[in-house]
Amino acid sequence: MATPFPPPIVHHPAFRAEMPAGHRFPMDKFSRLAAVLEAEGVAGPAGFVLPEPIDLESLLLVHDEAYVRGVIDLTLPAEVARRVGLPNTESVAKRAQAAVGGTLAAARLALAHGIACNTAGGSHHAQADTGAGFCVFNDVAVAARRLLAEGAVGRVLVVDLDVHQGDGTARIFEGDSSVFTFSMHAEKNFPARKAVSDLDVALPDGTGDAAYLETLGEVLPDLLARTAPDLVFFNAGVDPHADDKLGRLSLSDEGLARREAFVLGSCLERGIPVAGVIGGGYDADIDRLAHRHALLHRAARKALEA
Repeated sequence: MATPFPPPIVHHPAFRAEMPAGHRFPMDKFSRLAAVLEAEGVAGPAGFVLPEPIDLESLLLVHDEAYVRGVIDLTLPAEVARRVGLPNTESVAKRAQAAVGGTLAAARLALAHGIACNTAGGSHHAQADTGAGFCVFNDVAVAARRLLAEGAVGRVLVVDLDVHQGDGTARIFEGDSSVFTFSMHAEKNFPARKAVSDLDVALPDGTGDAAYLETLGEVLPDLLARTAPDLVFFNAGVDPHADDKLGRLSLSDEGLARREAFVLGSCLERGIPVAGVIGGGYDADIDRLAHRHALLHRAARKALEA
């Protein structure tokens, strides 16, 4: 793998969908994150990699056709749209397709260069027949299934460190030995009914930097050794932050930065390609939230300098 410097970053303007006024999902964070990365020079002189929206065939490797058609044709039943938590509009549908395409592009770039990150992705609550929790299509699951179907990889590890359990991903890959799902999350947070990942680490409310990083340090190196994956998908949700509106943990910005560095470094030092997605993050201050999400992309750059 010949890793360019800086590592590739995937972004599409469609990641920001039009939303009703006052909607609680912080949709503006995607465009603001791109602006932050450009201003800091993290994206490099070549700028962002523009992904193709995901194709229907790839979506159907994971999702039921009736659900996919409902999203794209804007015909989702009202109760399903409520479960998703986002309006069933053309803008949201295009965003979902672009985000999945972005994660697949990041995964392909990671296989070619060792590391790559999306500026969206991590929609881990989406299941085969429905979305949930602001997640329309499960981008990591679709990207993994596409690469497995092509024979580009034979074994995938999902490292999901969003504050909420990756229940959709766990259910999609239940009984599938080609994908190992690991979720470390707040025990008492959404979803109320947890799935069963291949490995779940449920943390008590208020877990801070030291205990969180110690636990991760005890789990991840052994997991990488045992699973020997051809590719890691890293969901770097920043909602474990102490100030996050939907989190129940107490990480600081420094703790998140150390987490990103540890995960990316652990993969790179073992020669395992890693594709990063940003996952969840909920803060009324969009600028502060975008800088928090940028920790993943900064860490990817620093990992190559080490």
